[in-house]
Amino acid sequence: MAHTLTFSFGSENGNQAPSPYDEGAVHDSFHQLIQEQSWLAEQEMMEMQEMANVTSKGRENLAYMASPARRTEAWEASEQTEEHPGFSSATLRILASMPSRTIGRSRGAILSQYYNRTARLRRRSTRPPLQEMSRSARPSLRQLEIDLDSSREEEDTKRSLLVKELQSLPASQRVNMLQAMPLSLAEKRSLRQDSSGHSGTLRKPKTTAPLSYCSRLKYYIIIGFRNFWYSWLSFLHTLQPWHYSLKQISGRFGSSILSYFLFLKTLIMFNLFLFLVLLVFVVAMQAAYPPATPNNETFTGLELLTGAGYFSHTLMYYGYYSNFTLNDPCASGSHIRHCQQSREAHLPYNMPLAYVFVVGVSFIVTCILLVYSMSRSFGESYRVGSGSGDLAVKVFCAWDYKVIQERSLQLQSENICTQLKECLAERRSRSQPLNLCKRLQRLVVWLLAWTISLGTVLGCVVAVYYFSEYIHHVHHDRLTRSSQSGNEALLLALPLLVSLINLLMPYMYNLLAAWEKQESPVLEVYIAICRNLILKMVILGLLCYHWLSRKVTSSKIKCWETFVGQELYRLVVIDFIFTLLDTVFGELIWRIILEKKSQNKQRPEFDIARNVLELIYGQTLTWLGVFFAPLLPAVQILKLVLLFYIKKTSLMRNCQSPSKPWRASHMSTIFITLLCFPSFLGASVFLSYTIWSVRPSEKCGPFQSLATIYASGEMWVTQLEKSNPNLTWFTWIHQHMIQNTFFLFVISGILLAVIYLNIQVVKGQRRIISLLKEQIANEGEDKTFLIQKLHAVYGKRE
Repeated sequence: MAHTLTFSFGSENGNQAPSPYDEGAVHDSFHQLIQEQSWLAEQEMMEMQEMANVTSKGRENLAYMASPARRTEAWEASEQTEEHPGFSSATLRILASMPSRTIGRSRGAILSQYYNRTARLRRRSTRPPLQEMSRSARPSLRQLEIDLDSSREEEDTKRSLLVKELQSLPASQRVNMLQAMPLSLAEKRSLRQDSSGHSGTLRKPKTTAPLSYCSRLKYYIIIGFRNFWYSWLSFLHTLQPWHYSLKQISGRFGSSILSYFLFLKTLIMFNLFLFLVLLVFVVAMQAAYPPATPNNETFTGLELLTGAGYFSHTLMYYGYYSNFTLNDPCASGSHIRHCQQSREAHLPYNMPLAYVFVVGVSFIVTCILLVYSMSRSFGESYRVGSGSGDLAVKVFCAWDYKVIQERSLQLQSENICTQLKECLAERRSRSQPLNLCKRLQRLVVWLLAWTISLGTVLGCVVAVYYFSEYIHHVHHDRLTRSSQSGNEALLLALPLLVSLINLLMPYMYNLLAAWEKQESPVLEVYIAICRNLILKMVILGLLCYHWLSRKVTSSKIKCWETFVGQELYRLVVIDFIFTLLDTVFGELIWRIILEKKSQNKQRPEFDIARNVLELIYGQTLTWLGVFFAPLLPAVQILKLVLLFYIKKTSLMRNCQSPSKPWRASHMSTIFITLLCFPSFLGASVFLSYTIWSVRPSEKCGPFQSLATIYASGEMWVTQLEKSNPNLTWFTWIHQHMIQNTFFLFVISGILLAVIYLNIQVVKGQRRIISLLKEQIANEGEDKTFLIQKLHAVYGKRE
């Protein structure tokens, strides 16, 4: 049964010209090899069955042991019989002949196989299909293991031929070929060193003659430039903000808490974009042409909390910005000829148009970035499903062998250990379904908890409404009497009440969660986020109604836009102060109390839901106030940066890892979704209503003496049409695409359709992945069934 095997290392057809290297074929070569070996195993199975029908069992065994190849297979089968005593020797021989058992054992066979494939790829030689070749010419790795490994010299010859073939390939293709070879790292490294003599590498040629001065200088320049390039790449990698800190958090506390810090980093990027756009096109231009009225207020330090006083007449708020065209000589009523010459020399800058246009464009770009981030995060977290958490992948493929520093090794080890805990906890949470009695009990508890939480939300909203009415009347009376004593301190009352509610209510929701006793920590976090989100969004909606409804009746407020900007500034600052107090008393003091009371050094856990909702709440305040306070994104950036370091320090010193480790594969998607729809959508509706329907102040701001803020765009389009009749097409676009609400509905419909299609595509991909997993499981069961049948057939024959 043994067959003589020949390998042709030369050109099979010398008349054929060399062809380009086919990289795709190389990647498929090993797959083709497995298919060929599977087909050979099937053919040999058929031959063995024919021999069993013609000859007797003794003659079959004699002929079987007469061949060296069969003796080796019999020896392997005898070894595997000890491992699998329930299988017969014939079944074990078949198992040993499977491609998964044979590929990778013969190093010489692999070298010969890849040499032939390399030569064939370069010369595009035509080889007949394997089924049409004679038995003596078919390659077999099982036969190569006996025929080739017996001769060390022949293996060295094949290795040298493979090295020559690799040297003839370009550097990138050679690297791909070496990566695809199923060899050890030491063997690959040796082949790379032997084959990289003069083909694009930095190794010096092996020559005994000394190098000339020019050659040495060339190598020194190349090596120096390469070291500089690698150092520059490492420097760019270190510029990534908080790279090591995020790895440290992931290693010690897992992906659930890491998702909070990644979300905070994302918010910083959004605010940085918003701040840079407003700084370049609005704030810097107004700072270059300040108004004539000086700021007579003195800085006392209380402005850092209230935002009023000295800050009221600065670039911080809406009321400081001009309502005329900057750098326009025609605005001063000069001569027409001099006006035209000055217009040609200096380009005028329409501040009202720039103000509303920059804010609108920044919101549109932010919306696009949010939708893109949401769709990308949704695809990454739901497309693969639970495949990223497979234990086999974590155990065998998670270690990064490029890490050599001791601190990084320890950090990577902690990270993998935490991920394994998360995967095990997720599998353990998939318990048996509850019976009917426990389901009814849990439903009743769930309904009571939600009733209590919604009742508390209603009570908090009523309290904020009546307190805001009271503060408004008191403030209006003091403005009527022109009394400024205690007026700034009174401005902090409403933000203090709102921040106090946002601080205390999440702790009550945690008590409700402890009463509900949710088995899944992910579901517990989602419920807490939903309850906190309802509370914060309802309170913010009430405050928006309060600001937009009282600006006309409060005639003593000269610039209601500046007042709204100050209110939002106070909410941002007071919210940050209460966050610091919660970090100190809720984590530090609580950790000290727990360590003194308990003997096991228990520490509080990091509340993901409450901290994430604080970030979303602060970002919503920033989006609401960006029109009334253009520098509010800068305040939010400073707040988020300080919050990152404060939370990280408190997490490392005061908190412990989650008692129930869980993998937050979908948390980032949920956070971005909540940031997009309740937060950004609400701020966009508030801003759109302000621009389209609310009358601006008559004595301050870029839009004074206008019926609405949107009217400034109409005036600019009219002036543009009068000054240049050739731009009537722009007027038509403004009239039919901007003023017409139908176009807005079409754009919204297209956006919603894209989001819906993206969700459906991801759902389809998840369905296909689940079907493929089921197919893989069924194929495994089929193989088990066939092996059992073969075992039964050969058991009866023997």
